[in-house]
Amino acid sequence: MRYLPTGKWMQMADKYTIQEIGIPSMVLMERAALQVVETMERKHCNLKNVLVVCGAGNNGGDGFAVARLLKQKGIAVCAFFVGKEDAMSPDCQSQRIIAENCKVPIVTVLQEEEYTTIIDAVFGVGLNRKIAGKYEKIIQWMNNQICTKVAVDIPSGVCSATGSILGVAFRADLTITFAYEKLGMAMYPGADFLGECVVADIGIDSNFLENKEIVYTLEQQDLKNILPKRKAQSHKGSYGKVLMITGSKGMSGAAYLSARAAYIAGAGLVQIYTAEENRVILQQLLPEAIITTYHTYDEEQLDSLLQWADVVCIGCGLGTSQLADRLLCRTLKNIKKPCVVDADGINLLGNHEKLLSKEEVPVILTPHMKEMTGLLKCTIEELKEDRWNLLSTYTKEHGVICVLKDARTVVSKKGKAPFLNMAGNCAMAKAGAGDVLSGVITGLLAQKKEIYEAAVGGVYLHACGGDEARREKGSYSVLANDLIDGVATCIKKTEES
Repeated sequence: MRYLPTGKWMQMADKYTIQEIGIPSMVLMERAALQVVETMERKHCNLKNVLVVCGAGNNGGDGFAVARLLKQKGIAVCAFFVGKEDAMSPDCQSQRIIAENCKVPIVTVLQEEEYTTIIDAVFGVGLNRKIAGKYEKIIQWMNNQICTKVAVDIPSGVCSATGSILGVAFRADLTITFAYEKLGMAMYPGADFLGECVVADIGIDSNFLENKEIVYTLEQQDLKNILPKRKAQSHKGSYGKVLMITGSKGMSGAAYLSARAAYIAGAGLVQIYTAEENRVILQQLLPEAIITTYHTYDEEQLDSLLQWADVVCIGCGLGTSQLADRLLCRTLKNIKKPCVVDADGINLLGNHEKLLSKEEVPVILTPHMKEMTGLLKCTIEELKEDRWNLLSTYTKEHGVICVLKDARTVVSKKGKAPFLNMAGNCAMAKAGAGDVLSGVITGLLAQKKEIYEAAVGGVYLHACGGDEARREKGSYSVLANDLIDGVATCIKKTEES
């Protein structure tokens, strides 16, 4: 795993490193500048004629140091200072003086030239206001130049906390960021402005971030910890009994995909409770599953199934009929096992949120952005802008885990560090992908995976399955079934590694 701190967290980590560890800020700045220069050389940036655009803060100080190092290598370089003299940070002022002493040309009025590389050191991770006026014009000019564009720490204009664009943003080909990739750089639309992102170690102490509720993500080596252990002496009951309350008339596909995904993720036995019209096709598509059906609402039958199950998944293709509503309400009132609520289950839940007040019931909600706005009573724009706070508040109030599905899926739970998924790809934007995700999470829960770990692990495993599917099928032709096959491939590779 790795952390994705915001700019505020990074500023605190910088302060801790400087004041508690004792590494001077100028030393960190020198290391940062060295990393920028070395990375540009390693990436074969065209350094024939370089312009470094410097602001008045410490990001600008990094820029002046970069310009000086380039000058000392005999590279044609000019530093363009765009900040206010009286607003310069002490370190930025010191670096400017050093650059001047090393004969770096420093200008405040730009002379039009053909530059081969432009380096953005205008604003750092602390920017939290909209860029306007001369700064807006300068960044637009930088973006319009035909050359290599490099950002120092973060492209100016990308919010380090949300990934939103603060009016305008520098569009980099290469970003060299220090210590950690920042949260806003992992979120869209900010992620689109990075180009290639290189994380460089400059000596900021990482212990400061340990055991704090900072957003984190997983990496390939974490897959081994996601998969529950399989014992030689075991049987189907060892890996859990799953009840899938899924699939209304004409929606057998959702029931099939979620149930098959639960099996592929390792569940021992899956029973699908669905509309009678789905029986034949589900028996043909997934003979491994038990198929139990209903014509009308049967409370006694439902209670018996809930008692049988170790874990329940409800909502995939369930519909929003009165019958579906009764199935959801009865399930959430009586369930004492882990329960995944997806799709139509979430749409129905908007009228029954009091059912989530029983904190002893471990519930995972898996809404996409539109479904989540129904629960939060907000707009998509409001959710995008403030998703972390809104999710945190919702999960604390209702005692649930929320898997908010998006290009960057988020998992939130009271008392746990939030998770941001960075695996997966655009090929997964197909009907049925959410059903597969619900099945994967349910399959991990069936194997007694702790509920928050099952939610996070299921999201990441599902996304890695999507990456396997794209390698096999390309970006356009992946179907939901291919995602399940991708998950199977991912699991097999992890076992063999």
